[in-house]
Amino acid sequence: MDERPPLQRLEAWLRDHPLLVDAGTAALVCFVTVVLPAGAFVAQGPAVVVGLLLTIPLAWRRRRPVPAAATVVAAGLLELAVVDEFLPANVSALVMVHALAAYAPRWAGRAGLALGLLGAVLAGLRYFATNATDALVPSVGSIGVAVVAAWALGDLRRARLRRLDDLHERARLLELERAAEMRLAATAERARIAREMHDVVAHSLSVVIAQADGGRYAGRTDPDAATGALEAIAATGRQALTDMRGLLGVLREDGREEYAPQPDVSAVAGLVEEVRASGLDVDLLVEGVPQPLPAGPQLAAYRIVQESLTNVLKHAGPAGRAWVRLHWRPDGLEVAVLDDGRGASAAMVSSDGQGQGVLGMRERARLHGGRLDAGPRAGGGFGVHALLPYRPAR
Repeated sequence: MDERPPLQRLEAWLRDHPLLVDAGTAALVCFVTVVLPAGAFVAQGPAVVVGLLLTIPLAWRRRRPVPAAATVVAAGLLELAVVDEFLPANVSALVMVHALAAYAPRWAGRAGLALGLLGAVLAGLRYFATNATDALVPSVGSIGVAVVAAWALGDLRRARLRRLDDLHERARLLELERAAEMRLAATAERARIAREMHDVVAHSLSVVIAQADGGRYAGRTDPDAATGALEAIAATGRQALTDMRGLLGVLREDGREEYAPQPDVSAVAGLVEEVRASGLDVDLLVEGVPQPLPAGPQLAAYRIVQESLTNVLKHAGPAGRAWVRLHWRPDGLEVAVLDDGRGASAAMVSSDGQGQGVLGMRERARLHGGRLDAGPRAGGGFGVHALLPYRPAR
């Protein structure tokens, strides 16, 4: 149910039905200026016809202002030729001048003003310049003032309509901009979630596979080692499940998102210990004095180390060795992950286009104003080098 006040509802209805409004206006003017005084023009049959020609075009004064005005001008010329009295229906000329100024092209509005002033002079000469009374100047002046007033009001109406159109266009553009920003934000969030899921799942599965392979071989000779491998697998699986629940919590629509602290540079030591426990010989080297670093670059550094070690587990071979180096430089944090494996990590360089592998790490580094290089090392193995600035360049 519409709860607006009655006047607002009426205004909205009139705005939504302009043709009916114009037709009603034309009918009212015709009734008042032609039908009611028709008895006074019985002796002048053409007067009624001219009155109808002057008023009926008002029905399409907004939809077709130029043809409607042309009809009124023709009717006015016919009136000057065949009617001996000034008709009340001539008020429609003022309405048409207003319509031309408000709804027609600018040239038509100016032409309407000029024709209206010319019509005032012709009407004064035809109907008010008599020998009995000297009413030419007052009559022409009065009609001229009325024409100018009608044109000025129409021009104000045009300016208001243009302003409303500009506001509507601005609102439409703002809505389009907002929708585009929402799409970009959604795309960026999907890419971020895809990177996080890939890092969590790929790392956890790599650790699980390494532990499972080690436990399978150790189970034949060292049951305790096999049991330890199974416990590591269970712990890794639980941690991966917890990470996935926290990550997917942001996708809920019921407002009960779950938030957990994101890993930072200080968590790299724990990550190295976890990978070392899975059977990979990996060392952590920290150089320099730690500097304040925003949470985003810290998470990127952690994920770069995690992805690099995951790829070492997958590609460097069972007897590989890796080094993780964190160097707190004056300009930023340098992250390096090296291995001396089989050098078959060239498969890492290729990506499936979904933000995985080296491409995903590069995206993380660029997101925070840094850079990342990766490729096979001379003499074997693979190397990942990244620099994350403390303060991204503006």
